[in-house]
Amino acid sequence: MTKSKFNIKEFIGQLPSNIFSGFVVSLIALPLGLGLAMASEAPPIAGIITAVISGVVVSFLGGSNVTITGPGNGLVGVLLVAFTTLGFQGAYAAIICSGVLLILLGFLRMGKLADFFPSSAIQGMLAAIGLIILGKQFHIMLGNRLDLDSSIDYLLAIPQTIISVFQYEDIQLTHAAIAGVVALLIMIFYGEIRNKYFKLFPAPMWIVVISIATSYFYELVLKEDHPIANEYMIPEIPSGAEIVTSIPVPDFGLMGSWAFWASVLSLTLIASIESLLSIKAVDQLDPQKRRSNVNRDLKALGLATISSGFLGGLNVVTVIARSSVNVNNGGTNRSSNFAHAMFLVSFVWLFSSQLTRIPLPALMAILVYTGYKLASPTLIKKLFTIGKEQLIIFFVTLLTTLFIDLITGIIAGILITFIIHIILNRNVLLFIQNLLKPNVLMYKESKGNYYISVKHFCTFLNFYKLKQQLDLVPEDQDVVLDLSLCQFVDHTVLENLNGYQSVFHKRGGHFEIIGLDMHGAESDHPFALRKLIPGISFITANLTKRQNTLQEIAEEFDMTYAAEKTQDEDFLDSFKYFQFKKVERVYNRIFNNGKQFKIFDIHYSEGEFITKADVKTTMLNIKVNRILPEFTLDREGFLERVYGLAGFKDIPIENHSDFSKRFYLLGEDTHGIQDFFNDDLVRFFESNPYYHIESDGHSLLVFRSDRTAGIKEIKALIDFGKRLHKIVQKAV
Repeated sequence: MTKSKFNIKEFIGQLPSNIFSGFVVSLIALPLGLGLAMASEAPPIAGIITAVISGVVVSFLGGSNVTITGPGNGLVGVLLVAFTTLGFQGAYAAIICSGVLLILLGFLRMGKLADFFPSSAIQGMLAAIGLIILGKQFHIMLGNRLDLDSSIDYLLAIPQTIISVFQYEDIQLTHAAIAGVVALLIMIFYGEIRNKYFKLFPAPMWIVVISIATSYFYELVLKEDHPIANEYMIPEIPSGAEIVTSIPVPDFGLMGSWAFWASVLSLTLIASIESLLSIKAVDQLDPQKRRSNVNRDLKALGLATISSGFLGGLNVVTVIARSSVNVNNGGTNRSSNFAHAMFLVSFVWLFSSQLTRIPLPALMAILVYTGYKLASPTLIKKLFTIGKEQLIIFFVTLLTTLFIDLITGIIAGILITFIIHIILNRNVLLFIQNLLKPNVLMYKESKGNYYISVKHFCTFLNFYKLKQQLDLVPEDQDVVLDLSLCQFVDHTVLENLNGYQSVFHKRGGHFEIIGLDMHGAESDHPFALRKLIPGISFITANLTKRQNTLQEIAEEFDMTYAAEKTQDEDFLDSFKYFQFKKVERVYNRIFNNGKQFKIFDIHYSEGEFITKADVKTTMLNIKVNRILPEFTLDREGFLERVYGLAGFKDIPIENHSDFSKRFYLLGEDTHGIQDFFNDDLVRFFESNPYYHIESDGHSLLVFRSDRTAGIKEIKALIDFGKRLHKIVQKAV
């Protein structure tokens, strides 16, 4: 794991860029904080209080580097329920209790919590939250206040609200709707504008600037009252003294009710998941390639939430949108989070009267757009390309959340994911028998690479076991992850592994996944879940990412690639290595014309019944035009010395004592072998990586270890084989 030491000189040098970044973030946080608070039925200032408190607390105590904290989109629906069912004082008590639970999660090292939720279920939950936000705020955006029973009712009422806009008799309502529509258009088309000066301000800040400017235009130029009714404008922002005197007193009297704890658990669940997912995503954006301490961050978020609740704020979460803005504008450490909090204090202190000039529909348009992005149709299209089963998981979670509640929704998502996995594998025992068994083996090979093998299955249920091992590996190293012994790998795991690949690539390492070549997938998407196919697939088999790369390598070297299993296995029978082994299949072949030079993956077994062991590895076979002496060449080690004691004598090569010490050379034709190993061949082996090399008299068999080779290793094997082939041709 990459660690960074605090450097005061570096910190001071980066301070100007972090202050600037904090300023840009505050321009977005100001309108969002006001809007999110009002959407939650809380006072507008509550959103600003949340951002300020979190910016101070988390910047000093947090474990992340470039994240921004504050009120979150995902909590709007739950906070709305809390404020309407528990009342203000009861809701603030629930917020404080959820902060305590967050701290507890941090001390219990539950930063891995997010890994136990299926990706499609999380996306379904976030989409449901987006629809809840959109449904509730869409009507206010168009100047129509409604008081309905459920989130579904708000969504179903959208067409009627659109129609009613054209039937308003009150001109003030029409102007309110126009303000909302204009603000929504700014949010939609802001990304299409290429003017660098316009881009100096983010879209939400332009809405604020235009709204305030319009208000002054009516007041100073037209000498008229604002055309939008007061009830559709932001209420008066209290002064600093008023904020202090109006701090709510939490009421913990409802702690004995289910409604109270349902709100607490929902707030904790959403805050932790949204924060953990955001931290994971922002770590990939970090220009200094650092990894956050998520458990420390949970503690800081919990403490900030408790402080926020006592001072009249909302739950604190890590927010991905504002964090990405921070990184894009030069933020490099937590001082940008602190700076954004201080700028918010300045804005409220100096311009609180100006904020009341912003129409409420304009702020709600920002949230409507945010809700749409969370539930965008492109998300459904993406899930469809991954697999139809992901759509089932997505919609079950989404609909259950909308019709019942958030906790029931995420539980339903987990259950339907598990049921689908059982149906696809037609084997519930695969999961029940192996869930608690150790299934991850990691070791560091002699050449410095980390090799990780996973067996049985790897899904959201047990991904944490693999993640614990991956987190121990420095990201500037080479890792080969072998999933060939996994019968089933799900979408959540493959999506998470893709994140690891990105991090390792950014930090100068290499992360390669192998062993999925004999697995079937419903689609060719790299995140599609994969099931080991013993014979003919029950679903369409597609080339894996590794197989596509092998095909590219074959084209690069003007060779042919064949992924399918071949019946041409007889050429291995003449090698002593396979004398007591059974070849199951040869596949993923790369060969030249005439097949004199052939690389292939192979699955073989040795032993029977309880002693049977399956091995998958990658080998190279080189055919030559002359007769060769039969021999076996290995790196000399402890086992080879034991073989020597058992009567298997190492053949010495004259004038090459170092070679004889480092290599173990066996064969019956001692003189023929000594003649064959001339100076050029000996120097070649001495100056190149170790491989197991065996001759059957007509060809050579070359491989390194009893596992499938990664892409870099295959390229190295091709290079080694081509150079060896030239020298052998000269030697004979």
